Amino acid sequence: MAYYRRIQELREDHDKTQRDIAELLNMPQSQYWRYERGYRDIPTDILIRLADYYKVSVDYLLGRTNNPKPYSDRS
Repeated sequence: MAYYRRIQELREDHDKTQRDIAELLNMPQSQYWRYERGYRDIPTDILIRLADYYKVSVDYLLGRTNNPKPYSDRS
């Protein structure tokens, strides 16, 4: 499985702990940790919530693009 480096980087850039984000997502910190480390795939609904929270695209979270802007914000 992939290591979700971007969600860790975004979390740290926003001065948030894993516990903060887990609470936002209404899950135990240990579950979020598994997502961040790539031990479990992140479900689509969680990816969307993270993308909305950080105001980036899901493709950016997944490392498919280096452009963090959501598609609706692109001109």
